[in-house]
Amino acid sequence: MADERIVVTGIGVVSPLGLTADATWESLLAGRSGVSHITAFDAEGFETTIAAEITDFDPTNYMDRKEARRADRFSQFALAAAREALGQADLLREEPLGDRVSSLIASGVGGIITLSEQYDVLREKGPKRISPFLVPMMLVDMAGGNVSITYGARGPSFATVSACASGADAIGMGMDLIRKGEIDVAICGGAEAPICPIAVAGFNSAGALSRNNETPEAASRPFDALRDGFIIGEGAAVLIVERLEHALARGARPIAELSGYGVTSDASHITQPAPFGEGGARAMRQAITGAGLKPEDVDYINAHGTSTPINDKAETDAVKSVWGDDANKVAISSSKSMTGHLLGAAGAIESAICVMSIERGAIPPTINLTNPDPECDLDYTPHNARMTKVDVAMTNSLGFGGHNTSLLFQRYDA
Repeated sequence: MADERIVVTGIGVVSPLGLTADATWESLLAGRSGVSHITAFDAEGFETTIAAEITDFDPTNYMDRKEARRADRFSQFALAAAREALGQADLLREEPLGDRVSSLIASGVGGIITLSEQYDVLREKGPKRISPFLVPMMLVDMAGGNVSITYGARGPSFATVSACASGADAIGMGMDLIRKGEIDVAICGGAEAPICPIAVAGFNSAGALSRNNETPEAASRPFDALRDGFIIGEGAAVLIVERLEHALARGARPIAELSGYGVTSDASHITQPAPFGEGGARAMRQAITGAGLKPEDVDYINAHGTSTPINDKAETDAVKSVWGDDANKVAISSSKSMTGHLLGAAGAIESAICVMSIERGAIPPTINLTNPDPECDLDYTPHNARMTKVDVAMTNSLGFGGHNTSLLFQRYDA
């Protein structure tokens, strides 16, 4: 069943730009930044005091109060995004979804907020005061577990953990499970809620975050010569990916086709990409070849584009390696310039953006690209969205540890 056609029938997004896919898309096209000063904790004394937060999320709009208290914020985001995606796919129903539906929700750091808060409880009040829900709230797989329990998805359920490639790998694994014949539908994507003192301090110590605290909305500047690090963000995105015949049989509308999945490892460095983006280039080639396409068929690349000096140049080199003399002909943009970097959820939200680009005929911009970098000299769709037909879109996700994942989406033709 390797040639089984896989389609996307639902999208759900909770992001710093909006609590739905539509709201997020509207903000993207408007070039609106979701970055501001941190409100989740007192960031005085931190080198970075800005983040891409979700400030208007109420979990009780998606689950009852008791369930919300027993779920870490990243799981709450996942449940909200899954409900939207399942609703669009017409899969919200009273009865369980059953044995042929999987819940594959990735995360990079899982319930880090709960874990860090409970460590403070341990230190200040002793071990007997630790919450009995600490362990299930902090586990990385619990976002997918909660979605599975809520909707009765009894197929394989697990979380891929490959740093910033986690969400993309969850979608790719959903595709693989369908093609193996094990399931018909995968609820897949990523969720992350890392805006807490230990995470911000840790990424600061690694030299990864921007310190452009004075102008938060301009701090995420992928491919710009003055880029100085990424902006930590939070949120979730879920795609419903489904065997085409199954979708058509139940009357669902395919939004786009998921046709390529490439995954490689650099085997080079724990935080830096391989020289010239070699591993990322291999992932892109795999995705394109797996879809039966050629590089020139790709209209749009949603870049990993983190706004870090080394990553953006390496990804540019990787695109040049794959596209050669035609590298300037493919439109590229980094939505992280607006959403910040959602870590393990990044590949999921950027997959959703690719699908919406195909469906809605537009390419979101890379904002804040005001100082061209001679080493990053491709078409990054600066400043303004581009209204154009997109038939094939690719997203790249490159994670600490040398993880590289590319997913390819294309217009669905019956």
